[in-house]
Amino acid sequence: MVGVKRLAVLGATGSVGRSTLAVAARHPSRFEVAAVSAGRSVAALEEVAAECRARHVAVARADALEGRPELRAAGWRSGPGAAETLAGLPDVDVVVNAIVGAAGLRPTLAALEAGKRCALANKESLVSAGDFVLDAARRGGGELIPVDSEHSAIFQCIGGARPADVRRVILTASGGPFRQTPPAALARATAAQALQHPTWRMGAKITIDSATLANKALEVIEAHYLYGLPYDRIDVVVHPTSIVHSFVEFVDGSVLAQLSEPSMELPILHALAWPERLDDPVLRTFDPVRAGPLDFEPVDAERFPLFGLGVEAGRAGGAAPAVFNAANEVAVQAFLAAKVSFGGMADMVSSALDALAGRVAGSVEAVLEADRAARRLAAETLVDAPRAAAG
Repeated sequence: MVGVKRLAVLGATGSVGRSTLAVAARHPSRFEVAAVSAGRSVAALEEVAAECRARHVAVARADALEGRPELRAAGWRSGPGAAETLAGLPDVDVVVNAIVGAAGLRPTLAALEAGKRCALANKESLVSAGDFVLDAARRGGGELIPVDSEHSAIFQCIGGARPADVRRVILTASGGPFRQTPPAALARATAAQALQHPTWRMGAKITIDSATLANKALEVIEAHYLYGLPYDRIDVVVHPTSIVHSFVEFVDGSVLAQLSEPSMELPILHALAWPERLDDPVLRTFDPVRAGPLDFEPVDAERFPLFGLGVEAGRAGGAAPAVFNAANEVAVQAFLAAKVSFGGMADMVSSALDALAGRVAGSVEAVLEADRAARRLAAETLVDAPRAAAG
């Protein structure tokens, strides 16, 4: 009989975290939520912790529990290392890392070093410190299973194939809300418009990254580490309906693809249950007629400069991917706050990459220092950056 897997859901109040809790709740005989964490919102985390009856609760903000002695008495943890502590707990089997941004790196390392399965939605861990993440998995015996729909698709298609059997992988991108927007209108795009993703419902940061295609650059870097492929064997195509989640082409010319309705709950369930597949009462049966034509088109690099900047950062190696990721995080927050225009985000990231070109990443601390330096530089460029359009 298969035992119950005990989960730590990091970033439990975000979109991926809440989807994970929903999946676990539908399969109570298979999954138990033992621990949850959030970045700032104590009220939202209280609600989540009560709902899933988590034994361990942590919030990253250091002062989050001030004036709440009852939460400290109940064993709540707080501070920047709180989620990292949850990731290594002995009564946790699977760590779902749904933390947004570089803050997810140390929990990923902790989970893998402790020999846990890390169901990874925090792409920034691999982007910023891919070599260190893989080394932590080797040393600790941890298991890395991707939660991103694209990487879950590749993981499923590759199966037990040898790396030498794979010619290339092809990631799909929806193209976001601005796939056909005229350049003049794109320059005036507002955050409200960018948040209207045509096929996915996600958190604000990843939705803006989808609108700029920065997320696809991050996924290219992830693929390099997850599957050990050079960048010239990782391609991207635009697929507006988000039915095909990625392709794997093998050396004999065969191509496998994973198709499903757009839902983050499917790759989450796969990461939790693998190598099994569980029948789920909510996830929809695929209807190829309703799915309609499967159209594909090339990425418009001029329309989406952050895509090219990110891929080149991956190729450059060293600290460049961490710099790209950190500067992009600052740029996205600035855009959401109407402090920079849609096009100005790429200018901010490009400036940080130029200023920190050639930085090495010889240690986790060096990666984190590059992250901090990129954030400082990106913030400084806001003084001269073009403002976002209002509305």
